[in-house]
Amino acid sequence: MQRRTFLPALAAPALAASPTPRKGRLKQSVCKWCYKNISVEELAREASRIGLVGIDLIGPADWPAARKYGLIPTMAPGAGTIADALNRKENHAEMERQFRGNLDLAARHGVPNVITFSGNRRGMSDDEGLDNCALILNRVKAIAEDKGVTICMELLNSKVNHADYMCDKTPWGVELVKRVNSPRFRLLYDIYHMQIMEGDVIRTIRDNFQYIAHYHTGGNPGRNEIDETQELNYKAIAQAIVDLGFTGYFAHEFIPKRDPMRSLAEATALCDV
Repeated sequence: MQRRTFLPALAAPALAASPTPRKGRLKQSVCKWCYKNISVEELAREASRIGLVGIDLIGPADWPAARKYGLIPTMAPGAGTIADALNRKENHAEMERQFRGNLDLAARHGVPNVITFSGNRRGMSDDEGLDNCALILNRVKAIAEDKGVTICMELLNSKVNHADYMCDKTPWGVELVKRVNSPRFRLLYDIYHMQIMEGDVIRTIRDNFQYIAHYHTGGNPGRNEIDETQELNYKAIAQAIVDLGFTGYFAHEFIPKRDPMRSLAEATALCDV
């Protein structure tokens, strides 16, 4: 499964494995796409043992495997792709169709968040992109509110990984949240991506806490383990998020270079502040 690739199916009841005891002040999850050679079933079993509470970026076909081990599918498909999404009016009819179906599916299966994207600029100004994204989100926000599911737009870097992506700065994303003005539209703050674009991660999180519903991790440079080999201090970042009273999910999205479950267990322990 590639990143942001989802397949349709049903959910199933849960049977949890015995987890490693954690403080649990930060609800940690893991992104499946980083573990391409590990099945969802195996990842769910090991994630539960490690003490995680969810799996991120899986579609309905994989929800039963997560639920079997007591894990929540913490982020599901919403609408669009990274390159083609909300900032183009010609996409809006299809975006609305996807939102309607996926918000209903998420609500019926207890999935708290769905993901969406701005799309690439392709010469479009930031102001026009804001107007267009707000237009479609204002059409569907009542559905998200009625269903109790949060639409999260992901902040991604346009410098290294996603050239030309529009929602690549926190101020742009925050302005969009303000224009939509709904408790069910917020940002997915990807720490790895925003370190590349902006830095000053802890200050940015503190200043914009109310606009963020979900976090992704990743070591920089290289999106590798979140340990002493890279420049971000994840223990301090996790502590800052906990101190703000965050109640959402904090999902690990790094690509292991060592034994994957050992890396994931160490990251979980590091952020269990």
